Amino acid sequence: MGPVSDAADRAPALLPAADRALVRTVDGLDDEAWAAPSLLPGWTRAHVLAHLALNAEGLAGVLDGARRGRPQPMYASAEARDGDIEDLAAAGPAELRDRFLASTTRFEDALAAMRDGDWTGRFERTPGGPEFALANVVLMRVREVEVHHADLDAGYAAEDWPEGFRTLLLDSMTRRSYPAPFVVRPTDLDGTWAYGEGGGGPVVTGPSAAAGWWLTGRGAGEGLTSDTTELPEVEAW
Repeated sequence: MGPVSDAADRAPALLPAADRALVRTVDGLDDEAWAAPSLLPGWTRAHVLAHLALNAEGLAGVLDGARRGRPQPMYASAEARDGDIEDLAAAGPAELRDRFLASTTRFEDALAAMRDGDWTGRFERTPGGPEFALANVVLMRVREVEVHHADLDAGYAAEDWPEGFRTLLLDSMTRRSYPAPFVVRPTDLDGTWAYGEGGGGPVVTGPSAAAGWWLTGRGAGEGLTSDTTELPEVEAW
């Protein structure tokens, strides 16, 4: 399966430290800080934390279902997911903090209960929606934790991502669709990453954190340069 499979194998080792760092940030927010804007348009920090809590609960449910032989989707529907985020974001800092911390523990427990034979198969994001490999659940979660931690704009940024996560993110994003091929050559990591079908295309250089941030559709490519003077087109993650 290539880079995504390798990244999925590496993700479990990265998740505990990512969770601890996020919990430290959350614990450092005063009540007023929760209502401040995040870096995601239209979302406060409370929205981001509500999303992270519901994502952990949804993925924990996926793992529980797989372990019991009763597959279940992450969310009941896209509308239910969006509504639940809005409701939880409005619940107040104390309730949201408790729900977030409980969801992190719930995911950890669900992950610890998985057996080797439980990881086969796929699951749906919503009933009838896109399917994902169960083997990629931890990869999905660690990306959510690290990227949205930076989205909080609360003292943790892409530049704070550990090297292992920066490499994992560059690897895993190679499997997305892009309008045209291009290459990323980080100035602080060994290696070159190819994106899009067909190979070749512009060569993008700069710090790996800046490249990962840009590949998720964030910012305008600050800190990056292209040998064609214009950065390739990428979509929001």
